[in-house]
Amino acid sequence: MTIFEKIIAREIPSTVIFEDANFIAFEDINPKAPVHVLVVPKRVTARLDEITDALEVGALFQTAIRVARESLGLQDYRLAVNVGAGAGQVVFHTHVHILGGWADRSADAHHDEIGHP
Repeated sequence: MTIFEKIIAREIPSTVIFEDANFIAFEDINPKAPVHVLVVPKRVTARLDEITDALEVGALFQTAIRVARESLGLQDYRLAVNVGAGAGQVVFHTHVHILGGWADRSADAHHDEIGHP
């Protein structure tokens, strides 16, 4: 069982920002931005590329956008997905990072927050 499954099951605490029947969004415990929230499907797949249904991928990103805009009130934000250990994925349960809340809104100011080479 992944740490995300334990959060979904409420076996470990988290700060939940959003939840519906298919997704949960909660604050990252190791934030890389002033606002750093993870959007996690309740249906477990280890990596984004294991989801073969385009509607399911679309629902994940649609939910991330909704959380960013409506739940977090962000106008400018980054959505990021690490697919595999070589890309920086640490928890092998598909998830989307929402990063935002920077005072400096220039594009170059935040390029390295999530480990870009």
